[in-house]
Formats: sequence, structure tokens, C-alpha cells
Amino acid sequence: MPSQPKTEHQFSQVPYLPRDPKKYSPQIALVGCGGITEHHLTAYRDAGYHVTALCDVNRENAEKRRLAFYPEAQVFTDYRKVLKLPDIEVVDVTTHPDIRPPIIEDCLKAGKHVLSQKPFVLDLDIGEQLADLADKSGVLLAVNQNGRWAPHFSYLREVAHSGLIGEIAGVHCGVHWDHSWVQGTAFENVEQLILYDFAIHWFDFLTAVMGDRIPERVYASTASTGSQQIKPALLGQALIEYEHSQATLVFDAHVPSGGWDRTLISGSRGLIRSAGINLAGQKIEIITDEGIISPKIQGTWFPDGFHGTMGELLCAIEENRQPSHNARNNLRSLELCFAAVASSLSHEPVVPGTVRKLL
Repeated sequence: MPSQPKTEHQFSQVPYLPRDPKKYSPQIALVGCGGITEHHLTAYRDAGYHVTALCDVNRENAEKRRLAFYPEAQVFTDYRKVLKLPDIEVVDVTTHPDIRPPIIEDCLKAGKHVLSQKPFVLDLDIGEQLADLADKSGVLLAVNQNGRWAPHFSYLREVAHSGLIGEIAGVHCGVHWDHSWVQGTAFENVEQLILYDFAIHWFDFLTAVMGDRIPERVYASTASTGSQQIKPALLGQALIEYEHSQATLVFDAHVPSGGWDRTLISGSRGLIRSAGINLAGQKIEIITDEGIISPKIQGTWFPDGFHGTMGELLCAIEENRQPSHNARNNLRSLELCFAAVASSLSHEPVVPGTVRKLL
């Protein structure tokens, strides 16, 4: 049989799937048992992780998760009691961002490694203080940016880092999903729903793809459609400038029928793109001088993204290193996000890092 083209073989070896530690198998506690934690616990159960404590101020929420996923886990309504359990080494904190920092602080002071739900903080200075505290306490602090391990995002990122398509010139994302499902929920009261709570996944993807490159300016805008029935603007876009490259993020979150998602990374030796009607139907194409390659990838964002975030933290603990989604790295994503929100309000370009709090 003829051998594969060299590049096709290389593209088939891209390490995009979540990793698990080789031997490290700690006891994990979950603080906050809201709706999103169904995906956390599905991923942890399927990966064989040991969740032994579940905590929520509403005991019924914790009991529901215990019965569905970890029947032997202990249930608490006060997270401080969880932190007194000596066998708990890792705490997954999933509460809302306005009340999360003091919980994370207590976890770090108790010597627990922490996986924080996203968005990490509302104030970059507080985020830096928590990162400093983690270092001082000798533990790791990571952020649950689960989109990093969505299979198509993870694959595209790893190809970009491999150098197989050359030096990155552009990253362009278009997200055309209906987000009006938030009507009647607490999310409807998030003024910057699209550029903050939703788009943080794409700002974080961009940060991960661009690596050490420093963004110079962000220009963003938002708008409401003429027919939307919820309060937050459902249209948003951002242009991010780098010294020798650029990125665009476009969000059409009022798409009552259908949906479309596209991502493209262009490089000096080719490009890679992904597109599909939903997260489970992404088609990837890599275009180089040798032709077009269409690799088949495995998995879906939910729940594989949650497997990836916890798995990377556990591997980092085992390997005595910082996780790739560590708090300081995520602050760079939030710098982009906060700058975009500020720009959408001022209608002027904003330098990332100059806006310290969510406006």
C-alpha cells in the first residue's frame, strides 16, 4: 500500500484528546451543585475520578447529584466543613463569580488544589491575588475553560502550536447560535451576556492559540436585534490586533432557526478550519500545498471539555507543573474580554489589561 503523505500522518498524530494522570487519583469535592455540574460529574464519573464530597447551600441540589452520580459521596451545605476533610485534595468550585473569590481563597489556604468555574473573576486584581495565594500555599489554581477541550477547538489549537501550518496570521471565529433560551433565567440579567459570559470561551480559545503573542488593541461592539425578546444585546463582535496578525470574533446569538459555527486559523504554510451546524457536527479541513486533509475527530464539547479541564489539573499536580489553564493564563483571556466590553461601551479601541474590572 502507498504510504501516507508526511503531513497527513503528522496531522493524524495531533494530541487533542483529554489526558488523565498515570497514577494520581485524589479525592475531589464539588462546591456548588447547580445545573452545569451535571456535565462536570458526567465527565468525572466516566473518567473514573473520585468525587467524595458534594456541597450546595441548597441540600436538595447536592442530594440530587449524589443520587445521580456518586451515591457514596458525603453531602454538605457549608463548604468550610468540606475543607476540614483531610482526604480531599482537589476542590471544583462552581458557584457564581460574585461569591466565588472568598471560597477559592479559603480552599487555597486550606491547602487544596482548585478548579474554578469560568468566568474566573470580575476583577483582574483579585484574580492576581488568588494566583499569588495559590503559589504561596503550594497548590495549583486552574480555571474551568472547558471550551479548550472541545474536540475541534483542541485539535485546531494543537495544529496551530505544532507549526504544521506555519506562523499564525489570523484567527477568525463566527458563532451563529440562538441564545434567547436564557429568557426568564438569571442569565437574562447579565448585561454583557454575549461578550462576557458567552464569548469568554472564544477569548480564551484565542489566548490559547496565540500563546505568548501580546494583543495590542481590541475594538468591539454589541447590538440588539429588532425582534429579540430578552434584555441583553444578542449581537456582538470583536477585532483583536497583534503585531503581525489579527483575530475576529463574531457572535450572532439570535438565530431562532438553525445554527452555524465556524473557526479558521490561517498560517504562512496553510490553514485549518472547522465548521458545522452544532458542536457535535464539526467538519475539519486542513489546506496546504499538498492538498486538503479532512481528519476525523472524536468526542463532543459536553462533556469532554469538562474531562479535559479536570484531567489537565490532575496531570499537572502529578507532574509538578502549572496546568495550561492556570489562573494567570486565564487572566490574559479576561483582559481581552474586559477590554472588549469596555470598547463596546466607549466605541473606542482598548488596550487589553488597562480595564481591571468588568464594567
